[in-house]
Amino acid sequence: MLGVIGGTGLDRIPGLSIQRQEQVSTPFGTPSAPLAFGERGGELFVFLPRHGADHHIPPHKINFRANIWALKECGVKKVIGVAAVGGLSPNMHPGSIVIPDQIIDYSYGREHTFFDGDFQPVDHIEFGNPYCEQLRGELIDAATLADVEIISEACYGVTQGPRLETSAEIKRMLRDGADLVGMTGMPEAALAKEAGICYACCAVVANWAAGLDAEPITMEAIERQLSTSMESVCKILMRMDMR
Repeated sequence: MLGVIGGTGLDRIPGLSIQRQEQVSTPFGTPSAPLAFGERGGELFVFLPRHGADHHIPPHKINFRANIWALKECGVKKVIGVAAVGGLSPNMHPGSIVIPDQIIDYSYGREHTFFDGDFQPVDHIEFGNPYCEQLRGELIDAATLADVEIISEACYGVTQGPRLETSAEIKRMLRDGADLVGMTGMPEAALAKEAGICYACCAVVANWAAGLDAEPITMEAIERQLSTSMESVCKILMRMDMR
């Protein structure tokens, strides 16, 4: 089954029929929301809103371990993490749909592994390529079928949140090689890899990052952009193979 983790701006997928919801218990606590099981053309999928059904969970409080564990327990083999992000590089303008291929993790204090020495013995996963290339390819192909223009390579810089970044922090991230900035890309990607789940990110650029635009960042402007851009994301998801 394909699992979709929805971020800011994506709390449901229009056109996909939800059959039931299930609250899944895990060794790490409760996921962000009940898992929604749906169907498209006879193919099953699972949807989980990352910030909760009413968007009340801030990025640093998301129970990433419970979310990934619950999806794995329900038989999900592939997960697409949809995320709203800020644009850093000149081509990452608001409205861009990006399938990143790399991550820089600036977050801290999050439960970032299943191999914590208590639940499971320590293991060291290979993480040179943080995203599943097969699933990235499927997303790129689905975007072509949906006639949605995407950017197929980018580095996602993950900050702690929930505040937005300072202009100096953005300058540092640009020097480091980040193209995008968001708050939820890690540890989600690493946990999926630890769990043996094929994981890829579909990022929606909602705004220019701090200091890169003359206009100040406002949540109203971000929400307006996301309301339009998430329609393109849903078109891509509707073209995905749910198996």
